[in-house]
Amino acid sequence: MPMPTIKHIRAYTVRGGGADYHDQGDGHWIDGQISTPMSKYPEYRMTRKSFGLNVLGTLVVEVEASDGTTGFAVTTAGEIGAFIVEKHLARFVEGQRVTDIERIWDQMFHATLFYGRKGVVLNTISGVDLALWDLLGKIRQEPVHAMLGGPVRDELTFYATGARPDLAKQMGFIGGKMPLKHGPAEGDAGLEKNLAQLADMRERVGNDFWLMFDCWMSLDVNYATRLAQGAREFDLKWIEEALPPDDYWGYAELKRNVPTGMLVNTGEHEATRWGFRMLMEMECCDVIQPDVGWCGGVTELIKISALADAHNKLVVPHGSSVYSYHFVVTRHNSPFAEFLMMAPEADEVVPMFNPLLLDEPVPENGRMRTSRLDAPGFGVRLNPESQLARPYEH
Repeated sequence: MPMPTIKHIRAYTVRGGGADYHDQGDGHWIDGQISTPMSKYPEYRMTRKSFGLNVLGTLVVEVEASDGTTGFAVTTAGEIGAFIVEKHLARFVEGQRVTDIERIWDQMFHATLFYGRKGVVLNTISGVDLALWDLLGKIRQEPVHAMLGGPVRDELTFYATGARPDLAKQMGFIGGKMPLKHGPAEGDAGLEKNLAQLADMRERVGNDFWLMFDCWMSLDVNYATRLAQGAREFDLKWIEEALPPDDYWGYAELKRNVPTGMLVNTGEHEATRWGFRMLMEMECCDVIQPDVGWCGGVTELIKISALADAHNKLVVPHGSSVYSYHFVVTRHNSPFAEFLMMAPEADEVVPMFNPLLLDEPVPENGRMRTSRLDAPGFGVRLNPESQLARPYEH
């Protein structure tokens, strides 16, 4: 039978959880006091929603093939992304064969260079790309990981990101990554509070458990160096995204400055092979953390990972649930995965994109058997009770 073509692409938005996991109700740990680039302004220091972290919302991209099969994916882009899909990218998708993913990606990227390259445009391209991989897997009746070459391990191992690494240890995770609370604007007193938080958590979890700090682009080289040096006695595994993503020179200096054995990680807010090439050629980090929903999708992550492998760097994708699990399980240089604790108190394991997705697998005792990822495509469904809106059409 001839390979189906893509008949329709549609873009929807939804609020409250989903791919824009910062879009939570009041009292969620993810919106508590966390050091950010805006923390230098006291009025925007106590919550991240105060400066608009949740303004985008979730973008849902749906692609329908000529045989009636549909694929979909979600990312953070909201109404801006819906406009880009419907008014610009649709022309490169509709009418193409479902196997023409590489060509579609290339056309979307180069057609948006004059206003894109990174940020919300790449988030949107990523969403389209992931939906195309989901569609192709459903047509072939294969999971995405099988189309990427197949698993190289029988199970995934996870560390947990959240406010309570001590609880994460009890749940079987290999490590816990805490959000840094205090930034440079709070001076030495804030630095001492950060180290006291780490010391307290090390006492709670003991010595056989990884602890990491997520600094969310909020520090400068001097502060990050002092934090890393002070954290040495508490065996900090890595310092993550300490500097703004464009400060490649600062990251290179920080990597030279941290204690021997401590890792420097970054890349969550980087995009495309060219951005990650800068990180690697300038020796900015030990581990790169691309978000498959933001960096260009699976099609681009394949290239980023190969580049990292050639530079002897690990690839541990940021969050992304099933969209990263299917990739991580196929790569030798991705030895473990991140699980974002989305319970408001970080005290239980719940699906990352809840309530938007159904059948989303979660770790059990910090592990996930590869067999749980064997459904066609990415193996998840849209919750029919989700309040989707289609703000634009073409």
